[in-house]
Amino acid sequence: MSDLAPPFGVLLVNLGTPDSPTAPDVKKFLKQFLSDPRVVDLSPWIWKPILNGIILNTRPAKVAKLYQSIWWDEGSPLMVISQKQRDKLKTSLHESLGQAIPVELGMSYGNPSLQSGLDSLKSQGAEKIFVLPLYAQYSCSTVAPVYDAIAQLLKSERNIPEMRINKQYFDHPAYIKALAESVKTHWQLKGQADVLLMSFHGVPLRYITEGDPYQAQCQSTAELVAKELGLTPEQWRVCFQSQFGKEEWIKPATDELLESLPKQGVKSVDIMCPAFSSDCLETLEEISQEGKAEFLSAGGERYEFIDCLNDAPAHIKLLAKLVEEQTRGWY
Repeated sequence: MSDLAPPFGVLLVNLGTPDSPTAPDVKKFLKQFLSDPRVVDLSPWIWKPILNGIILNTRPAKVAKLYQSIWWDEGSPLMVISQKQRDKLKTSLHESLGQAIPVELGMSYGNPSLQSGLDSLKSQGAEKIFVLPLYAQYSCSTVAPVYDAIAQLLKSERNIPEMRINKQYFDHPAYIKALAESVKTHWQLKGQADVLLMSFHGVPLRYITEGDPYQAQCQSTAELVAKELGLTPEQWRVCFQSQFGKEEWIKPATDELLESLPKQGVKSVDIMCPAFSSDCLETLEEISQEGKAEFLSAGGERYEFIDCLNDAPAHIKLLAKLVEEQTRGWY
């Protein structure tokens, strides 16, 4: 390594987003995403005809309309926020370490690709790379595909970089504090609801029975946040969203819970999505819009969505801490 080369580089990884809220771009994105056997692990002989014959011919137009409802002037919310996270993390690391650390984005699906992110870090002289998937809770359907993809990309390299990959940070004190701070800030502006719902992305129940620790980690995150906020058991709930297909998924389902709470006397809810590092279709449309409609139509009176951590200072501080803790010996 030359004197001018950085001690290491950072690759921030998120799921990805279509390039535009149009049916062709959504179809391209969905095809790549749903073709990953880590995401849908059915036999290709069963799944591919369903995917190519039905889903990719019916879903893109519908999903494109959903994206259009949340798309920002600057682009996809997830992409815009991810770029801000990248830039602010780079600044934070420069300030704390006293030297420039290259930070790049790579999406598991879509653009910018993981390959482009690795290539950019390599072109900046990084011979050691820390990969930080922006998923606090580990799942075989989110974090594991990053391991798979990185390994596949390096198979053609003669001189592979030294690498470390973050697996999870569901119980990191800085993560719990950042989540709790976001709730407290919301309460100061809007007041506190009867119940705080913590909605995590769902996974098929089978994944859990086969050893995926995701559900237990989500529960642990929620318990730690509730403790940090001083909530009683009656003041918070865990739920799981974004279920699709006929297979049984982990419970309780967010939509079903929202419909049942008013019948139990809960008239107001605050809802947050701790598993998402950036606001995206699943938070801005499914939870902020659909969830509100479901709760109010079921008899609820007040529904407040709490933004994801996004590029908030406490979130950037957490990401910088993760980098610094796991790259010790490199700087």
